[in-house]
Amino acid sequence: MQQPESGVQYSRWDGGDQDEVSMAAASSPGEASGCQRAARWLCTGRPGLVVKLVGGVALFWAVFVLGYLTGYYVHKCK
Repeated sequence: MQQPESGVQYSRWDGGDQDEVSMAAASSPGEASGCQRAARWLCTGRPGLVVKLVGGVALFWAVFVLGYLTGYYVHKCK
């Protein structure tokens, strides 16, 4: 029984002490799963820029509201 190729190749140079390890994620773009294609699409190019911008604005407002509420309850007059 043959073992499937894992995409990791190891080779040792003759007469030297240098080793080389190379890893290949997928041999062709058609083998990428749907999640990998979606992640690649959401993280690169114009859609990636929009996702990062919207995420940054959402993070800013979340921290702002959390700080506002914390400050309100800490400094609330009794």
